[in-house]
Amino acid sequence: MEIGIVGKPNVGKSTFFKALTLADVEIANFPFTTRDANIGVGYVRSECPCKEFNLKCNPINSVCIDGNRFIPVKVIDVAGLVPGAHQGKGLGNKFLDELSRADVLIHVVDISGTTDECGNPTQSHDPERDIKFLENEIDLWFFNIIKRNWSKIYSRVRYHNASLVDELADRLSGIKISESHVRISIDKADLDENGKWSDDDLMRFSEILREVSKPILIAANKIDIDKGNFERLRGKYRMIPTFSEGELALRRASESKIIRYIPGDSKFEILKEIDEKRERALEFIAGIMRRFGSTGVQECINAVVFDILKRVVVYPVENENKLSDSKGNVLPDAYLLPEGSTALDLARRIHTEIYQKFICAINCRTKKRVGRDYILRNNDIIRIITSR
Repeated sequence: MEIGIVGKPNVGKSTFFKALTLADVEIANFPFTTRDANIGVGYVRSECPCKEFNLKCNPINSVCIDGNRFIPVKVIDVAGLVPGAHQGKGLGNKFLDELSRADVLIHVVDISGTTDECGNPTQSHDPERDIKFLENEIDLWFFNIIKRNWSKIYSRVRYHNASLVDELADRLSGIKISESHVRISIDKADLDENGKWSDDDLMRFSEILREVSKPILIAANKIDIDKGNFERLRGKYRMIPTFSEGELALRRASESKIIRYIPGDSKFEILKEIDEKRERALEFIAGIMRRFGSTGVQECINAVVFDILKRVVVYPVENENKLSDSKGNVLPDAYLLPEGSTALDLARRIHTEIYQKFICAINCRTKKRVGRDYILRNNDIIRIITSR
């Protein structure tokens, strides 16, 4: 699972990315590492079962802060969005290459309207134009890929009895589009699978495919200086008010032990004496948090993982009574799995050998055995039993 952060210059995209990926933690067996400057680690926040069971947990692949489990996910700071990106203009090729890897996008938009299409200062830009601009660039990118290959696709469907779904999925697999994405999009567009599509049909399919395969959440950034655009647009788009500059300041202050702050909280506590300038800055941030409930940054990553990508958190253990692994670590690992995943899917995720030797599982809350087809629920604690 990879989350792409996109946006034009000077909207706070880099600040949003820094705030999202700044964490003073070390994780022992993190599932991926990278040296790429534009790839980082963000963390989704979920309530840890240690609270429920009144236990002290020992996280290994994640972090627990005051009963809140922070689970790592890969985040990509996608190259700058420019007009004509779908044609490879500017950094367009880099933009499309990085975009192709993402499962979901957070589009950082200057909701205040104080930057124009190219990121230059202005006072009256409509942020909805930026929202539609990104959608249009992706739609045209998809359309061009399909149109370029359409004669071959149609020929195989008409003369070789090939499946249109399979042919499209094969051509689009390199940009993380699956057979399921294609089938859902054809159904939603109400198109025939005989391949007799017009250019308008191809465009409609491309638009729906973008909604299905690269869903977008709008981070309505610079909410601190917005003059009403958020209220005007919030009903039309998936949108969260964000103050990324404030979030970055809070995370840095927390790192320096100046404040106590858990990402996603609605408030923070000042721990040290600070000068008047810093006190005023923190009070301003606190005011924005009181108004909107938080800075919105943590809410964005939680929304794309849990609400859009529909993931659940599952805790595998080896001892159903102590909720620990073989070394005594309590609730050591937290896994993010798609909704609808089974106990067998969890076994596969942990290790191939565990999957191959799977016998059954134990739901550690009920202490009952469950089969391979048991549908995992959010915050399930599961012991998997294998053959020796």
